[in-house]
Amino acid sequence: MAVPKINKDECTGCGDCVEACPAECITLVDEVAVIDEDECTECGACIDECPEECISE
Repeated sequence: MAVPKINKDECTGCGDCVEACPAECITLVDEVAVIDEDECTECGACIDECPEECISE
């Protein structure tokens, strides 16, 4: 698996991925999720948790 990608146009900034991330590498910037690629463990928890399905491998 690779670092997940966020479709910034579809992200609503709900924060579900922030809460789901065990590595604590996702933050909200201007109400859009951003992944710190250096800290991401590529576990995929954010992909499963996103209600908008805007995070993908």
